[in-house]
Amino acid sequence: MNRSTRRRMLAATATGLLATSLGVAVSATATAAPGGTALRTCKISTLPYPADTYRADANVVDPTGRYVAGTALRVGETDNQYLLLFWHGQQVTEVEAEGMSEPVDINADGVVIGNGWAETGIGQPWRYRGGKVELLPVLPSTGIFVTAINDAGDIVGYGSDIVAGEYVGLRWPAARPGTVEVLDAPVDAQPTGITDNGTIVGQAGPFGDWNGWVRRPNGRVDALTVPGGGSTTVAGAEGRWAIGRVWLGGTTSTMVRWDLRNGSYTTLDQELPGLTDVNAKGVVVGGDRVGRGNTSRVLPGGGTGVNIGARSISDSGTVVGFRNVRDDRVTPVRWTGC
Repeated sequence: MNRSTRRRMLAATATGLLATSLGVAVSATATAAPGGTALRTCKISTLPYPADTYRADANVVDPTGRYVAGTALRVGETDNQYLLLFWHGQQVTEVEAEGMSEPVDINADGVVIGNGWAETGIGQPWRYRGGKVELLPVLPSTGIFVTAINDAGDIVGYGSDIVAGEYVGLRWPAARPGTVEVLDAPVDAQPTGITDNGTIVGQAGPFGDWNGWVRRPNGRVDALTVPGGGSTTVAGAEGRWAIGRVWLGGTTSTMVRWDLRNGSYTTLDQELPGLTDVNAKGVVVGGDRVGRGNTSRVLPGGGTGVNIGARSISDSGTVVGFRNVRDDRVTPVRWTGC
């Protein structure tokens, strides 16, 4: 696959275009917990959203579970209006977005980061704080994308073709407002997570031949993989945990959670349709499931003709995502007690 094709695929992933399908595996009722204890306290509720929107989705929740950010689409007679949604508890604020924008992370102070597009068609990241959306500084490139923010306000992401033919890891340091710096990271690096102590994780390498890595606060870079593993992708990190996928040969792969303290790993339940987030306790979400240890459980709220998708999980266990009833709109939801 050529680099331009790769860049388009990664850009589409980063922006999560609302015009595309939000489909995930159709869920059933919640399964029993180990020892036969049912998930009696696990509940799903709909977040408030503008009634005149065609679809709305909750993309990210902060570590405390207080702040949530998402997207919505308002269909007009001539043009569609894309919206950013910001929740504080049950209160929602809507902000009109230029084109298709998507929140990708949020910290405990309610600062949201996300990706959008400049008028030139180049990826342009943004930050929402104090009730305002502001563009982040960028370097000359064919596209800049952010991926994660920690509680200190440090942001990481990557740029394409800052160095010709390569991706370059980037950091927006909170200690130096208004600046962006090239990260000392492996060649062709794409950072995907940053923890509160400044540990950064990501992947690097040509398309389909990625290597997982972790950059310590002192600048040391170590590999993130498993014995005998091949290509490795890293989806994100929180606390001492990172999550990702390792290919074991051919099309066979396994989802794993690494302990960043020592590089040890746990194989996750392969019933998980994928991995979208991990919290500081090592609990993961993906598709219609939440996973602890090497087991996972189906979240409630799905069923025949109803799709649900978990996007993000807080340290308190609050999960946010979407619910899609056949022939009806997509709605933002929150799970608690799961």
